[in-house]
This record gives sequence, C-alpha cells and structure tokens, in this order.
Amino acid sequence: MSRVRNSALRPFARIFAADAIVRSAYQMGKTPVLPLFAAMLGASDILLGLVVSVSTLTGIIVKPIVGFLSDRQGRRLWLLISAGLFIIMPFAYLLVSTPGELFALRLVHGLATAIFGPVSLALVAEMAGEGRATRLGVFGLARSVGYLLAPVSAAFLLTHMSPQLLFMLTGIIAAIALVPLLALERGSTARSSAHAGDDHSLRYLYVSFAAALNSASRRPAIWVAGSLEMMVNMAAYAVKAFLPLHILAASQSGHALILAGLFFSVQEGAHMLMRTPGGMVADRYGRLTVIGVGVLVMAGGLFALPWLQVDMVILGAVALGAAQGLVFPASLAFVADQSAQGMGTGMGLYGAMRNLGKVLGPVIGGIIMTVGSFDDVLVSAGSLLLGLAGLLVVIATVRRTRRTVRL
Repeated sequence: MSRVRNSALRPFARIFAADAIVRSAYQMGKTPVLPLFAAMLGASDILLGLVVSVSTLTGIIVKPIVGFLSDRQGRRLWLLISAGLFIIMPFAYLLVSTPGELFALRLVHGLATAIFGPVSLALVAEMAGEGRATRLGVFGLARSVGYLLAPVSAAFLLTHMSPQLLFMLTGIIAAIALVPLLALERGSTARSSAHAGDDHSLRYLYVSFAAALNSASRRPAIWVAGSLEMMVNMAAYAVKAFLPLHILAASQSGHALILAGLFFSVQEGAHMLMRTPGGMVADRYGRLTVIGVGVLVMAGGLFALPWLQVDMVILGAVALGAAQGLVFPASLAFVADQSAQGMGTGMGLYGAMRNLGKVLGPVIGGIIMTVGSFDDVLVSAGSLLLGLAGLLVVIATVRRTRRTVRL
C-alpha cells in the first residue's frame, strides 16, 4: 500500500517542484519590476496596462490548443517545451529599448505560461480522485511560493541591478526546473490510449480539435467557473498593474519600492495559507458556496484599500490573498469534475477565460486612470465583484429550487 502511495506522490512532487521554480522565476520578472521598467521606457498608463497584461493575451488563444495537444501527445513533451521558453525568453529583455518592443516581447513570453498552466493542471487533476479540490489547492501552493518570494526578492534585487539583468537572472533560475521535469516518467504523462493510433495530419488534428473544443464548450461548469475567475482576475490584475506606482507616488518613505514588493508577497502569503483549507472546505460544502464567500472577501478588501494609509495597505493584501485562496481551488475543481474526458482541452478553455480577465483588468484600469484615479479603479473593481456575488446568490437559489421541485 505504501509503495502505491509513494509511486503516486512522486510525479506530483516533481510537477509541484517544477511549477514552483518556473513560477518564481517568471514572477521575479513581472511584479513589481515590469510596470516600473515599462514606466522607465516611457509607457503611458494605458500602454503600461497593456504591457503588464499582454503576456496573458497569448494564453487566450494558445491554452485550449495546447491542452488538446497534450491530451493526444502527452503532458511531458509540452511541459519541456514550456520550460525552454521560460529559460530562453528572459535574455531577450537585454535588447528592449522602447515600450513597443517590450509589448511585443511580452506577447511571445506569454507562450511559456500559456503552455505550462493548462498542461500541469490537467496532469494534477488526473492524479486526484476524491478530494480533487484539496489536491488542486495543494498544487496551487507551488504557484503561491513563487508569488510569495518573487515580488519582495525582485524589489530588493532592483536596488542592486538593472531590470534587464534581473530578467536575465530569471532565465537562469528557470533552468533548474528541467531537473524535476526530466525526471517525470513518460508513462505518468503519456497521451491517452484512446488516441494511440490516430492520424496526425493537420486536417485530422483540426477536425479533432474542433470536436474536442465543442465538447468542452458544452460543459456548464467551464463557463460558470471561467466567467467567475475572469472577473476576479480583472480586479486582481488591475491592482497588480497600478499599485506599485500608486505606492511610490503616495509614500514619502525611501522604502516605498520594498513596500510595493511586500504587498504582493503578503498577498500571496495569505493566498498560500488559505488555499489548502479553501480546497478542503469546497470539497465538503460545495464549490459555488466557497467561491461566493471568496468574492465577497475580495470586494471588501478592494473597498478598504483607498481608506488605508500607505503603511497599512498590507491589510488589503491579506484580504485579497485570502479571497484568492478560497476562489481558485474551488473553481478549478468545479471544472475538473465535468472534464473527465479531454481534461487538457477543458482546462485550456477555462484557462483562456481566466487569461481574458488578466488582460482586461489592467487595460480597463489604465483607461479609468486616464480620467480618474487609482481609487476609482479600486471602487470599480469592488463594485464588479459585488455584482458577481449577487449573481452567485441567484445561481445558488435556482439550483436549490430545482432540487426542491425534483423532490
């Protein structure tokens, strides 16, 4: 029995380690260095929002395709391709000198996360049986480790090196992820036997992808969970794009840069602590109930931020992080519950919707800031989430009414 348990844990531990390494490296080159680097190059507020969010734009198109291909060709191949992009692309930042070049590079760099995200989630979801939300919550800790350590580490390193050198360092760190990825057994990430003899012509793949995407799009859970996370990410990424500049402008302290990095590290610390309990609660009390609570907590944190003194914004970080820890494992499990067939395609479509929120948040935030202030961004995001919470109440009421009628 212990041998079976250990053999099941080894692949999970390896993909967990690889995810923690590449996410840590990637986030070091994103928060808070990316908005500051874009501002140094002369980017406007709207263009700055685009630069921060455009890497996720790639995922809107690529994630469903890669998820489908990993269903057929195996997870390991695509994980290694993604790792190569995490390693190589940071060195290209040494050549960037204008906001337009940075925008284009971020668009290509987004391929790394667009591939790694749905493939790794599909692999973990397939490993989990009962308690799927709990397992996905534990796996999310790998990402949280990166989000926790990277912002404050990057802020500290920026006081000793240029942004370009920091980007190069992230590529070197990402190379370490090859160790656990290469150790993954081919059998644990192999393609489904149902596709073993399939034709591999482009026409056949296109027809098969269209059929898989059509099947995935008929699953209500993907649209419900994807829409929920899209709106949550709109709020979270608007804050991520503009809070560093807001703190620098509002603080008279020489430690403003460290405070900006600390905000996101504390946010991810709260996210990390809440993620596993959030998954456990979602397994016990239901996915939508836990998502609704998380949305309300995030809305409260956004409304509170404008009233907090600069040194107290960390309290808002705690609220935002705890909310994410409740929402994300529950929504992932909600999708996985209805994606037994074509797990990669389902996770890819769901991931595309999540990425749409990451793109829209900073862009809409930039538009709001051209006619208002950062406080207006926060109030708008909080109002959006309150509306979302109301929608969840309606959905829960309808589901409860249908159960009552059936009885």
